[in-house]
Amino acid sequence: MRQWLVPRRQPPWQGLAEWGWSLARGPELVTRVGSLTLPNPVMTASGTSGHGAELAPYLDLSALGAVVVKSLAPWPWAGNEAPRLAASGGPGGMLNSVGLQGPGVQAWLEADLPALVAAGARVVVSIWGRTVEDYGAAASLLAGAPPQLVAVEVNLSCPNLEDGRHMFSHSATATSDAIGAVVAARTGRPVWAKLSPQAADLQGVADAALRAGAEGLTLVNTMAAMAIDIEARRPALGAGGGGLSGPPLHPVAVRAVYECRAAFPAAPIVGVGGVGTGEGAVELLMAGASAVQVGTATLADPRAPARVLGELRRWCRRHGVRKVGDLVGAAHG
Repeated sequence: MRQWLVPRRQPPWQGLAEWGWSLARGPELVTRVGSLTLPNPVMTASGTSGHGAELAPYLDLSALGAVVVKSLAPWPWAGNEAPRLAASGGPGGMLNSVGLQGPGVQAWLEADLPALVAAGARVVVSIWGRTVEDYGAAASLLAGAPPQLVAVEVNLSCPNLEDGRHMFSHSATATSDAIGAVVAARTGRPVWAKLSPQAADLQGVADAALRAGAEGLTLVNTMAAMAIDIEARRPALGAGGGGLSGPPLHPVAVRAVYECRAAFPAAPIVGVGGVGTGEGAVELLMAGASAVQVGTATLADPRAPARVLGELRRWCRRHGVRKVGDLVGAAHG
């Protein structure tokens, strides 16, 4: 396989293939998420890479499939009280109760999106609201955004607001209403519904989202959880509970993707949850995802999305995979 490699010099943060090498030829990484074509299937995950180009000093944002920004409401939101982060759930596991802090959609469009555009990134914006009307209002502000904003991810499932609830995706009716409001805003972009793994009927909620006009599904968001500071004898997070992410969430995400792929074979799925290696990305692709998001791993290593992409490419080469699309849904036989 050495004949596939051509030596070159490059900054280490650009190491999307082997460090110091570029591919003369190799696996085709282009993927389609419904109507959207991406150069590769690796994105950042909402909530873990900021609102703008914060990761640009560490990796080439234009080389990723897309950058997914932190969730935005139609108005500024301060989030929860500190502390907001705690290690939990085993190696690499994390609890967060940031509480969807953000500047609001309009301020983000003016202050943060230009830096992402300048970096050459394809941008997926995540939006949230407390009511159906909030979702519609957030989406309506996006209609005039530049074409580098390629999709709208509708966060229906964050478990870490101050009251412990933001679970539109626990109800098929609420999910349908929120997605319907976003679709009605006519953003001109595909809409993805980001769902909770804790919905009593995940497939029913996913069906409601798709019927309401969502083009794809993002599976999954964090799970509601808690840690106790045993020295202080109180919850470790300022808001009490929060959302569990990282490696402990990965098998939950794999199952959700697998089951929804089986139930909705034509629906595009973006897999997210504990992806920190190329092998983890392969597992979600085989379960049925067309793309994956790297989240919690980025907090420990801001180069993680680039590293995962490089590992995915090398895994494909080692296993004779010519097109990453051949992996999508492979576990279904």
